[in-house]
Amino acid sequence: MRPKLAEISFPPDDNQRLVNLCGVLDENLKQIESALDVSITRRSEHFSIRGKVTQTRLAVWIIKNFYNQAKRSLSIEQVQLGLIEVMNSHHPARQTDSVSVEEGLSVSTLITRRSDLHGRTPRQVQYLKQIQEHDITFSIGPAGTGKTYLAVASAVDSLERDEVERVVLVRPAVEAGERLGFLPGDMAQKVDPYLRPLYDALYDLMGFDKTSKQFERSTIEVAPLAFMRGRTLNKSFIILDEAQNTTPEQIKMFLTRIGFGSKVVVTGDITQIDLAKNQKSGLVEAKKVLEKVRGIAFTNFEAEDIVRHPLVQRIVSAYEKYEKQG
Repeated sequence: MRPKLAEISFPPDDNQRLVNLCGVLDENLKQIESALDVSITRRSEHFSIRGKVTQTRLAVWIIKNFYNQAKRSLSIEQVQLGLIEVMNSHHPARQTDSVSVEEGLSVSTLITRRSDLHGRTPRQVQYLKQIQEHDITFSIGPAGTGKTYLAVASAVDSLERDEVERVVLVRPAVEAGERLGFLPGDMAQKVDPYLRPLYDALYDLMGFDKTSKQFERSTIEVAPLAFMRGRTLNKSFIILDEAQNTTPEQIKMFLTRIGFGSKVVVTGDITQIDLAKNQKSGLVEAKKVLEKVRGIAFTNFEAEDIVRHPLVQRIVSAYEKYEKQG
């Protein structure tokens, strides 16, 4: 099939908007090329796009859309996030999802430092709604789909609205076959590397100073899963991250820590289990046991929900295809 050529032109008297659209050294155009697998050439205000018919049509639509937003300079992050939203909303297999990205904009705005925070894909929108409407929510899927980040954002939002009194972030401290005893330092220093992604999300959503003050007041607590035994948490927002590395006994213990007025989110990627080969994952078992229990919600993310560099989605898809071939 011969590549389709599409052309588009903009008013020549708005050079600054064209500069904002294209980015430094045409970096924004390169992002569009990479995401859509098309080639774009530009002469002044004239653009030529070559690729498959559906991809060139989508590229034309995206370039027009970004041009309308280009009154100010567009960062690479804005372009990548915009590409993800547009590609999801125009993908025929995803237009039948029960919740659209547009509907997601009407979901209650989360109170965080990120004013632009919302679901970028239909499943992310569904995930945020499920967290708001259920006391226990499971999210399962590959890296980069926003499982942890959106859960932490929802926790920060609940804290800011005084819906909970504290946020507890939990992780199992067993990864890639390593155990805490092999790490240097005291217990806090041993578990810190495992909890770093949670700290990073908090700093991004609340700022370093505010997050530090909340830790000092014990309003936010980060703990390894083993420290949860024997506790009951009331009026808390509790997140169990990397739950694929829990045992069935551990995840059952964790879920029974829930007290009155609490909300729980469990996240994990069942393709990245680091337990011993003969050890069953608690997340895999919990999905089978609890999926039909009323009051518990499940969101199953796919590769198309990845909200990172466009190549990450391709990497995950390539590995999925390779593993299926066997």
